[in-house]
Amino acid sequence: MAKHKTPLLDELEKGPWPSFVSDIKREAESRTKNANNVEYQIPVDVCEDLLGVLELSYTDGETHWKHGGIVGVFGYGGGVIGRYCDQPEQFPGVAHFHTVRVNQPSGFYYSTDFLKQLCDLWEFRGSGLTNMHGSTGDIVWLGTTTPQLEEIFYELTHKLDTDLGGSGSNLRTPASCLGMSRCQYSCIDAQDLCHDLTIEYQDFLHRPAFPYKFKFKVDGCPNGCVASIARSDLSFIGLWKDNIRIDQEAVKAYIGGEIKPNAGAHSGRDWGKFDINKEVIDLCPTNCMWMEGNTLKINDKECNHCMHCINALPRALRIGEETGCAMLLGAKAPILDGAQMGTLIVPFIKCEAPYTEIKDLIEKLFEFWMEEGKNRERVGETMKRVGLYKILQVMELEVDARVVQEPRTNPYIFWKEEEVPGGWDRQIEDYRSRHKM
Repeated sequence: MAKHKTPLLDELEKGPWPSFVSDIKREAESRTKNANNVEYQIPVDVCEDLLGVLELSYTDGETHWKHGGIVGVFGYGGGVIGRYCDQPEQFPGVAHFHTVRVNQPSGFYYSTDFLKQLCDLWEFRGSGLTNMHGSTGDIVWLGTTTPQLEEIFYELTHKLDTDLGGSGSNLRTPASCLGMSRCQYSCIDAQDLCHDLTIEYQDFLHRPAFPYKFKFKVDGCPNGCVASIARSDLSFIGLWKDNIRIDQEAVKAYIGGEIKPNAGAHSGRDWGKFDINKEVIDLCPTNCMWMEGNTLKINDKECNHCMHCINALPRALRIGEETGCAMLLGAKAPILDGAQMGTLIVPFIKCEAPYTEIKDLIEKLFEFWMEEGKNRERVGETMKRVGLYKILQVMELEVDARVVQEPRTNPYIFWKEEEVPGGWDRQIEDYRSRHKM
């Protein structure tokens, strides 16, 4: 029999969709059933009391969680989010209910053995409830008590050979797509770059030094499977600099119906005969493709790497051979100043280990932002406040027309003397010799 009645939560179990309420109830039942066989290190009824406090929150129309203050493991300033219930007498099982973030493997590759060890540890020392994965990418463990934090940390680092993720005003855990390990579109080794940055900037990840959070995300190609352009302060997107490679015989096979478009992804129904003009060429955002007889032509100088044609005709079109990545700055969710997409700051940079050129740019940015950023100001908001040009100066990047998002609206431009041919000390006679009165 359930410890608490939850009529409002029960409504969330209706309908065809998976329900987090059902998941919590299943874990609560499991803990009760195994209580005599497992020496759980936090209250057995943690999940039942979680359901109870959620029901009360729904009934009252307000949260019954309060801020946890400073709680964590020795030497680290992040990785644990403290959470306490403001009704500990009524719900003692969740009097403490801290969240632990665990650094996920690059590209989210797990062995079943590693997953089992993670689950066993969390069943024993936590609530058993997980979120795979959080928005940043971490393995998120929901609900444990303060005395268990050091025990969890020791087992993660000494037995599972992994570490806590980021939280607070620090570098959040970098995340990447599968990259070259499984994807033919990947222009860079996204997993390797993600892992390298994670190791290189461990100190920033565990010891908060920033005005606010900072996220790296790596997309191997412009398809953007981890949506880095919208979800990371510094986004890396793999792309190519030369021409799309074309197999004209495969193009003919697509047109003739011998090969299904989109790698057969839409073959569940009859869409009619494939029309390369309607389904590919006419959908090109820059109109850089056309047919000359049976030959597909591409004006690669006009291509903006949208990936639509390559996705539609993967056996006929392939990414170029001169690959690297673009870097975009300032994406974030709508907390203080509204949502922002990343702003292009580096149109193309080679992306090869040990990534020295990329790290030089990162460190110039960090140094400036740590000095000039305001409290709880994301780097994208700093960029809006000081201007893109200032960021480019700080990172010692040349201004490139490709980084311009829209024509300027500020009529006041102040030039530096070294930017003006001849400087400030020019002779009027020289000017008049070129501009007759």
